[in-house]
Amino acid sequence: MSKSKTDVYVLKIKNSVYLAAFLLVVWGFYRLIFKLPEEVEELFVKPVIWLLPVFYLLRKEKEGISSLGFTFKNFFPAVYLSFGLGFLFLLEALLINYLKYGNFNFAAYIGYKPFLTSLGLSFATAFSEEVTFRGYLFNRVWEVSKNEVFSNLSTSFVWALIHVPVVVFVWKLEITAAFLFLILTTLFGIGSAFVFARTKNIFSSILLHVFWEWPIILFR
Repeated sequence: MSKSKTDVYVLKIKNSVYLAAFLLVVWGFYRLIFKLPEEVEELFVKPVIWLLPVFYLLRKEKEGISSLGFTFKNFFPAVYLSFGLGFLFLLEALLINYLKYGNFNFAAYIGYKPFLTSLGLSFATAFSEEVTFRGYLFNRVWEVSKNEVFSNLSTSFVWALIHVPVVVFVWKLEITAAFLFLILTTLFGIGSAFVFARTKNIFSSILLHVFWEWPIILFR
């Protein structure tokens, strides 16, 4: 006998809670205990910890990857929205950079990697994180709750929480810098979910993530 819509919704919201809890605990402990090269973390470790559970849950739900927003529909609107909101994030990051340093300090954390390598890692990071948070978590909570604002704010809050370990254990930012970073992280989560809700296309969130990640380096 096929499952009722209520049963499907209960399964999806349970899976979303389990996935969020799993990531907060497992990824938090990973950040506390390990510090591997960024290439290893973003290309191998993160896909295993973040993406494998997502595709396992998809199989349990008998859903395809289209339910994560993998589609070519609204592709160009997705690009336009990502560029527009990405420009706003750039202005926001520049303002915080100036407030933090008293002038524009762009050299602090750009790093030593070649540009294309850094850009490739940004896309790898964006893929894992956006598929998990916007494609799976936000999409499921929104589908069940029918409330975009609630779904956006709740998943963006979890999105910010999952970045606390890297701020504390890896970057070891001072309180003010950590607070500013987490504010920007929360605002990005809200913006990314907003764009995804408009386009239903995960590529919009992935592209926006890359646009966000680069300017945020300027003040970190």
